Amino acid sequence: QVQLAESGGGLVQAGDSLRLSCTVSGRTFSRYAMGWFRQAPGKQREFVIFISWKGAVYYAESVKGRFTISRDNAKNTVYLQLNSLQTEDTAVYSCAAMAFSDIWNLKYRDSTKYDYWGQGTQVTVSS
Repeated sequence: QVQLAESGGGLVQAGDSLRLSCTVSGRTFSRYAMGWFRQAPGKQREFVIFISWKGAVYYAESVKGRFTISRDNAKNTVYLQLNSLQTEDTAVYSCAAMAFSDIWNLKYRDSTKYDYWGQGTQVTVSS
């Protein structure tokens, strides 16, 4: 059983920064690529950012230049650094794990292609 647990959300002002963490337990963390998705009230879940098994990173255009992702395989943790936060970044942020796939580059933006999910952490950005 693989479990993901996010932390680090909160209430901040526009322009502030936050760092979200997602810790994976139950299986070898290095076997999973990791993605972050977010869902704002009344909107569909959307892709935010992805890091592959080897550290390749892909961003949604809306967060490029502001958000970064990193992983620490020794700590079974992936980090999402949120900088220059905007009110439209307000959402529940969830991490997700994808088991190895040869065609990961065709799947990483699709939330249905992930195998495990965390419960989510709320990020609220006030103006």
